Formats: sequence, C-alpha cells, structure tokens
Amino acid sequence: MLLADLARTSQEVAATSSRTEKAAALARLFRAAEPADAPVVITHLAGRLPQRRTGLGWRSLAERPEPAATPRLTVREVDAALTAIAGVSGKGATAERRRRWAELLARATDAEQDFLVRLVGGELRQGALDALAVEGLAAATGTDPADLRRAVMLGGSLGAVASAVLAGGPDSLTAFRLEVGRPIQPMLAQSATDVAQALDRLGPCAVEEKLDGIRVQLHRDGGRVRVWTRTLEEITERLPEVVAAGHDLAAERAVLDGEVIAPGPDGRPRPFQEVSGRVATRSAGAENTLPVRAVFFDLLSVDDRDLLDRPTAERHAELVRLLPAEHRVRRLVVEDPSDPEQRRVAEAFTEEVIERGHEGVLVKSLEAGYTAGRRGAAWVKVKPVHTLDLVVLAAEWGNGRRAGFLSNLHLGARRPDGGFAMLGKTFKGMTDETLTWQTERLRELALPPGEADPGNDYTVPVRPELVVEIAFDGVQRSSRYPEGVTLRFARLVRYREDKGPQEADTVDDVLALLR
Repeated sequence: MLLADLARTSQEVAATSSRTEKAAALARLFRAAEPADAPVVITHLAGRLPQRRTGLGWRSLAERPEPAATPRLTVREVDAALTAIAGVSGKGATAERRRRWAELLARATDAEQDFLVRLVGGELRQGALDALAVEGLAAATGTDPADLRRAVMLGGSLGAVASAVLAGGPDSLTAFRLEVGRPIQPMLAQSATDVAQALDRLGPCAVEEKLDGIRVQLHRDGGRVRVWTRTLEEITERLPEVVAAGHDLAAERAVLDGEVIAPGPDGRPRPFQEVSGRVATRSAGAENTLPVRAVFFDLLSVDDRDLLDRPTAERHAELVRLLPAEHRVRRLVVEDPSDPEQRRVAEAFTEEVIERGHEGVLVKSLEAGYTAGRRGAAWVKVKPVHTLDLVVLAAEWGNGRRAGFLSNLHLGARRPDGGFAMLGKTFKGMTDETLTWQTERLRELALPPGEADPGNDYTVPVRPELVVEIAFDGVQRSSRYPEGVTLRFARLVRYREDKGPQEADTVDDVLALLR
C-alpha cells in the first residue's frame, strides 16, 4: 500500500465528525490493504509508531526538503526507514538520524511529508481510534464487529487480527483464543463515587481490595512461569518473587490476573512510585532489593479450561482452590445489596481497606464474565478521592525556588475525535525529584517553536504522550476552558508511565462527575 493512500484516508477521517463516515473511510482503506500492511496502517492511523520513539527532535521535523512530484513510498518502506532511524546510536547519532529522516522526506510528496511530520511529532489528530478501526475492518471483511473485538482482546493486537482477517476472512478469527503464554488485554473498571452507588448498579456482587500496585498477568505452563504488565510488556526476569508464587500454584497450566505490591515493615503498602521503580529496574542487582509480593484477584484459565465466560463467582472458587489466602485479595460477598445490614457491612469493609492504606475497593458482579480489554459495567472501582488519568498538553516554567524547572502542568482529557480538551493546570504534589524528571522529559516532548505561541515564552507545548494521575476535590463550571469545566484543587498523584494517552480519561468522564 502506498503511503499516499494512508495519508489521504487520515485527512478524510479528520475532516468529518461523523462516526459512520470515519468508519466508511477506514473500510475503503482496509479493502485496498495487503494483510502485511495492516499492523503498520492501524498503528499509524491511531497516531502511534511501532517504534514508539525515533530519537528525532523538533529541529529535524521542522526542516523539509523539496517534496517528490509523485507518490511512490509504500507503508512498509516508511516503517523500515523509521525502524532504521530509531536504531541509530553512538557517536554522531543525531546527525545520522537527521540525514536518514531527510532522505525519507525527500521521497515523499507534500501531503505525505505533512502526514509523516505530524505522525513522528505526535500531532496526528484524525480521531481514528482502535474502536473505529474495528468498525472499518468489520465492514471491509464482512466480519461481525463483536467477533473482531473478542479476537483483539485475546490476540493482544489489533494489527495481528487485521492481518489475519484480511488474509483469511472471518473464519481466521478462530485462531485467536486464550492460550497460556500469550497475554491478553486486561479487563478494566468503570468508576463510582461511593460503595452505595456501585452496589445499586451491580446487584449480587463481591467487594474486593483495590491495590495500588502494578497490574500483572501471570502464565504458568508446567515448569515455566511468565509475567506481563497491563500493557503486555514481559517483565518475568524482573520479578522472581512473582515467578516463585506461580510455581506454588496447584495447577500445571493457568492464567491469573493480579497486582504486584510492596508491603512495608508495618504491613501497609509502600507508595506506587517505589513499586514502579522496582518493576522498571531491568537487572537483579543491589539497587533492585525492594521486596514485592504478588496478590491475585482473577483466574482466566486453568489446566486448559478457558474460564473467561464463566461467572465471577465460579472463577473465584477456582482461584481459592489454586492459591493460599496470602496470594489473594481480601473480599466480601454481598448477596443482596438491597439489604441494609449487608450494605452497612460493605461500607465498613471499604473503610477498613482504606485505613489499611489501600487505594479503595473494586466491586464486581458475581454473574459477569471476564471481558478482556474493555471498561465494562460489571466492574466498578470506588476510591476515597476523585482521580482522573489525564494527558500533559503543556507546562510553564516555574519561578522562585522552581526557577529553571517546568512546573505548572496543563491537563487534558480525551475528546471523541482523538484530540484533547484542556481542563486546567496544577503545580501541586511535585517533589524535587519529580520536577527534575518532568523537566527533562517534557523538554524531549516539546513541540517545534513554530507551533507555540510566539508571544508566550514561558509556556512549553508538548506532544500529548505523558499520562498523569490527578487527584482533585471536584469538578466545577468554568468559561475559561473549552469544555466549560475545570478541576477544583487539582494535584499530581503520579506519572502513569504504564499508560498511553489513548487510555486517558475522557471529557465525558469529567462531565459525568459534574452531573
């Protein structure tokens, strides 16, 4: 497939607000795509790079050679060129990356150059999210969208599923099933303001501890145990304690969902940042000594029995059979949420969980299956403080003791079109270490000077890639911001490097809190 076809479709999708028209444009593109093109096409349409980072700075992106007269570049040629650029290292790497980038741009037409610069610069905003891509792919291949979504959940990659269905049609989706050794996308939860609201939504349910740790998926296949994060990155070698817990399972083959936490001397959990730092450490040297513990809350497969569609109550009963209590989250079953005494006990359990230092509770329908990769209504999280995962859109230079640091963060929520709406700013909750780290990272993500406000030299717009968890006291109306709302007393909780901008909370999530 020519890059020109991809660039043209990107423009078509960006030019319409109609979901139907977006999906139709994507369907036309997929009908013309070769199966091998699909993973790259889908990733680029979502505004992402398979390489994640190329090492190209804004100066490189700002310089454009004379464009080609006719389109000849293919999608796969572009992907290979970007992979080569990302792989450049050593002395003179910056100059070599710029040289290769200039060579690539010289082979592109004007429209293709514009597409590539916006893609690599993180500014491709055409609203072609994965859900839309599924709709377009379903229309192009005559496949049930629900079957496609399930295959993506189990295969872990929309690109891999697209390649299969373009090559083999709907029947090819049977190859995507839960397999030990292949991680799947985790089930996610909606939010509620309190336990009472969650109980009213779900009916018979279980109230579980919500641990503030690193989400992990453990696969045991006989004598081999492997561990992945929620973003499907394998971290087996970094967590020998978790691997040991997997060997203690009373089953030869199993897939479990859980969290990694680090209990302190008093039994209370250590801060998320400490756990994250331990998991991020790739070696097992002296600096990687923080003891961690695996705690599991769901069982997805056992001895080749797929449990995804089985009710929560049944999956948990199997989990109890396989694991001792110290490796399971504490929980309370509420058979009748309308009973006042059961509600009182559920609220008391929640208060106890919070007093023990945990994040809150997760309330789960006893009758629901495990809907991998979706924020389904069967799981509802309740936290004592309002938090949102937002994207950093810009930052302001500090003054006084923060002079020289990028301090005041501009916060954005996801819009339906794939862009971001600014909700407010915060400079609270930042340690000296955080200020140092975020200044360096945000300068790497800074947009070219030509895209900034020329009259404002104290604000640095950045590519919307960093996700931050923000605590706040409430949502209030404000005419200063594009969606008419802002956050009250917003403060930084942590950077969520385990999440991408496509996982940030939406404008609708914020407006729901206002209502």
